[in-house]
Amino acid sequence: MATRNPTGGPAQSGAPAADELDIRNVALVGPTGSGKTTLVEALLVASGTIHRAGSVTDGSTISDHDEAEQRQQRSINLALAPIVHDQVKINLIDSPGYADFVGDLRAGLRAADCALFAVSAAEPLDGATQMLWAECEAVGMPRAVVLTKLDHPRADYAGTLAAIRSLLGDKVLPLYLPMAQAPEGGPTALAGMLSGRVFDYATGSRVERDPAPDEAARLQEARGELIEGVIEESEDETLMDRYLAGDDIDPKVLIDDLERAVARGSFHPVIPICSGTGPGTHELLEVMAGAFPSPAEHPIPEVTTLDGHERRGLSCDPAGPLLAEVVKTTSDPYVGRVSLVRVFSGTLRPDATVHVSGHFLADRGHQEHDEDERIGALSCPLGKAQRVVSSARAGDIVAIAKLSRAETGDTLSDPSEPLLMRPWSMPEPLLPMAIVPRAKADEDKLSQGLSRIVAEDPTLRVENNPETHQLVLWTMGEAHGDVVLDRLSSRYGVHVDQVDLRTPLRETLAGRATGRGRHVKQTGGHGQYAVCEIEVEPLPEGAGFEFVDKVVGGAVPRQFIPSVEKGVRAQMERGTTPGAYSMVDIKVTLYDGKAHSVDSSDMAFQTAGALALKDAAAKAGVNLLEPVDEMAVMVPDDYVGTIMGDLAGRRGRVVGTESVGGGRTVIRAEVPQTEIVRYAIDLRAMSHGAGTFTRSFARYEPMPRNLADKIVAAAS
Repeated sequence: MATRNPTGGPAQSGAPAADELDIRNVALVGPTGSGKTTLVEALLVASGTIHRAGSVTDGSTISDHDEAEQRQQRSINLALAPIVHDQVKINLIDSPGYADFVGDLRAGLRAADCALFAVSAAEPLDGATQMLWAECEAVGMPRAVVLTKLDHPRADYAGTLAAIRSLLGDKVLPLYLPMAQAPEGGPTALAGMLSGRVFDYATGSRVERDPAPDEAARLQEARGELIEGVIEESEDETLMDRYLAGDDIDPKVLIDDLERAVARGSFHPVIPICSGTGPGTHELLEVMAGAFPSPAEHPIPEVTTLDGHERRGLSCDPAGPLLAEVVKTTSDPYVGRVSLVRVFSGTLRPDATVHVSGHFLADRGHQEHDEDERIGALSCPLGKAQRVVSSARAGDIVAIAKLSRAETGDTLSDPSEPLLMRPWSMPEPLLPMAIVPRAKADEDKLSQGLSRIVAEDPTLRVENNPETHQLVLWTMGEAHGDVVLDRLSSRYGVHVDQVDLRTPLRETLAGRATGRGRHVKQTGGHGQYAVCEIEVEPLPEGAGFEFVDKVVGGAVPRQFIPSVEKGVRAQMERGTTPGAYSMVDIKVTLYDGKAHSVDSSDMAFQTAGALALKDAAAKAGVNLLEPVDEMAVMVPDDYVGTIMGDLAGRRGRVVGTESVGGGRTVIRAEVPQTEIVRYAIDLRAMSHGAGTFTRSFARYEPMPRNLADKIVAAAS
């Protein structure tokens, strides 16, 4: 990769042909309120991409491409902002910072080769910052930090920098030092700590100069730690000895080592910026263009052939086999489906035929598919504007309109050599929401609307619960659920109402009993006659259903014994309590009965069997069983006591804790499902956004009698 100067020098903007540009794919990551959208607009202005903050060529703003996003008043989607600086095309991917939309964050990290982590100098660091940093760390993403809002009245550069290093590690060091505070707040100049030059914005334009004597003293004091940090990452083991001996290290050597350390993900430079007044914008562009890794330096994810064999030898080569991935899908009732695609190998061209493969998301409602499809025009989106491009080569990101069969996470490849990429790790939706269509017209359109939203959003799971007979949307949180319902309404005209979620309880017998079922009716012609006597008893958990025939002397004719069993099974499915919970783990013994030579029938004995079970259950008593989940809750150590106390208050049993490093602990517990319906929301509040959890079904257990009585009474 060509080395440029990420510490100073004149910015050169230009617009050569796209296939002549180097490419950098940068995911902009940061919590809500960190100033990401304002930063993107400032960079677009500084690079000459747009002429004023807040608008693009069609009059729309960078952040208003989604109506739900405007109503939520927060970024909830990936937004691509292509910038050209110093003969480098920078695809800046603005990713949502709110925890509910971590799926889009992960998609942005998949499309990127480096992450730019935004931290506000005007706000205290919180758990969300640590969570987002951990998301980047989990995928080995190289990271730099941009310190925003330095021109805010509450900005604290030194305090925030110290907090960042305490939270994120000592390999987080500034490349620039703020200088010359403006009367209204914020620095008017930045000093490059490797170049030793000052970049002054006091006149409204960027002027490079030598540092003043007082500035030189501050610069000299601060740059030592940076130089030592860079040298520690150098492959030249003699550099540290030379530096400690007093030798002047060539800045170009330091810059080369810095670039390699950033690409390895072992060093994280900090760039301070004032998005509103300008200091730091050109410097950040230079760092992204000159020090961030190129697509060729980022390994290609796992690739296989369609029959599962590993495909080796692929690289970021425009002349190689086509390999691309749909990282984001959006739908519009007028434009249709738009796919944001990262090209990893080969070159995409308009009107080409590609193979579309999707195989890994069946559990989220995505059907597996392998199909050839002809693509239409390629474009580079900026806000609502779509700038048509002639091709997209390896390393680039492009939008494809009306790629009707492709969904988020799908692979695009050459039909002559179909390939399949394993998609990025999708977060598990953990907040259930039960919905019902508001009217018959909504019921008819609901399935189609949900299928389109699921195609866009792999973090949404749709479940038709067979036990509660409810349509359940599994979402990432309240905000995510609100967005799904908003899109159903605004895009597809489907109106639904949210209803109370029913936990799939079950029932079993409390003890032994006998029951009698008598079904006798005479209404003219053939009547109905069936009597059966049964004995019931509970079985151990998970034993299922056992039916025993002990009829002697033909009291129940042989042909009607299966009818009795069928009737008992049907009543078990319906349950015997007012809540209509299915009955499990019982043994039923048929020992006597009566029949009529003319009026007995299959249906009569089915009814008698059902009545016999209800009679026996009333005598034996019924225990309600509730599902219990195994949970693993990961939180910062400071919150362990709070979380354990809360789990105990939810009738949970803590079975162990485990330190996982980085000041975090995993708490393992078993908790009834009825107590954790809204746990995704509650945990976020208790841990200030820093906690995460997983859950999986463990078993059914008897519900405490006082709670069971309340549920039965409410259903009566």
